[in-house]
Amino acid sequence: MKYDSTSLKLPIENIEAEDYLPLNGTDYIEFYVGNAKQSAHYFKTAFGFQDFAYAGLETGLKDRTSYVLKQDKIILVLTSSLLAKSEINDHLVKHGDGVKNMAIWVDDATESWKKTTDRGAKSAFEPYTIKDNNGYVTLSGIKTYGDTVHIFIERDKYSGVFLPGFIENSSTYQPEETGLKFIDHMVGNVGWNEMNTWVNYYKSVMGFAQLVSFDDKDISTEYTALMSKVMTNGNGRIKFPINEPAEGRKKSQIEEYIDFYNGAGVQHLALATDNIIHTVQELQNRGVEFLQVPKSYYNTVMDRVGEIDEDIAPLKDLGILIDRDDEGYLLQIFTKPLMDRPTVFFEIIQRKGAKSFGKGNFKALFEAIEREQENRGTL
Repeated sequence: MKYDSTSLKLPIENIEAEDYLPLNGTDYIEFYVGNAKQSAHYFKTAFGFQDFAYAGLETGLKDRTSYVLKQDKIILVLTSSLLAKSEINDHLVKHGDGVKNMAIWVDDATESWKKTTDRGAKSAFEPYTIKDNNGYVTLSGIKTYGDTVHIFIERDKYSGVFLPGFIENSSTYQPEETGLKFIDHMVGNVGWNEMNTWVNYYKSVMGFAQLVSFDDKDISTEYTALMSKVMTNGNGRIKFPINEPAEGRKKSQIEEYIDFYNGAGVQHLALATDNIIHTVQELQNRGVEFLQVPKSYYNTVMDRVGEIDEDIAPLKDLGILIDRDDEGYLLQIFTKPLMDRPTVFFEIIQRKGAKSFGKGNFKALFEAIEREQENRGTL
């Protein structure tokens, strides 16, 4: 069975989860941005990412420049074009700043590409190897929703900084980290009636299983609604929630995203922390703006979630949301869009045992998003 990502007509099938494709975790996330140097300064200043690596004219790269930032296990690559006409600039004109590549660490990039393309994935690029005096790295890529690419990266034979062609980067300006640890999950927005198609893609092409689903009864307000399903690989290290719009009285956040991003793409990265109060305090002090729910949310939240380790006062002051499932509870908060277009944002999350995604917070959260949409005139 071949999967056609252009027609998006493949019906969903009941395919058993099949962990045939070993995935070791997220390697890096690459943003295409208008000005990589300035974007790097922003993510360092606002979020505490650290200088890690660089490639550009000084390293012999003639068509692009990339700044690589790191915080614990999170690696962001910020890439801009050096040419007037390029695939990078085409992406920027269409989407604005946004996620282009989600790189996944694998044991065998060639075999990962072969297995997924044999199952119907469209190739983004065939396996190739790059090397320098520190060893070699093999990469391959397959297409997913919109113009987004999954890169398979095999790096066990490499001891250098990041990738061949990059040099170590550092500067005298290096703000402190903010306690961000790793990528908990990455959320994609797709168009009307496309969610199940992409759910089937991750099942049949990548062997993922569906972890949880939410329909428009779970995620709706007086005005807007959406549907979502969470896909995960066998070891649970990769989680891809997929959202699509649902019918509502007004334009949903997913429709707004699709309009401004001009198609499907990565909506947000959820970044984990071990101390969300400290992290959010640091981020707010550095100018990061968060969605805020009404203070009345905290009047009843403890009745719903029960006892927690944290004092409710700082959570209320910071606007941090709380939810509980059978495994424990979680704390979460969402930034406003990071770009001029109302598209990409970050979620900050701390899990205290919970495996879920904050279903109990959906209504309050989406009402907060609607208030922002109303301010933008896009609701």
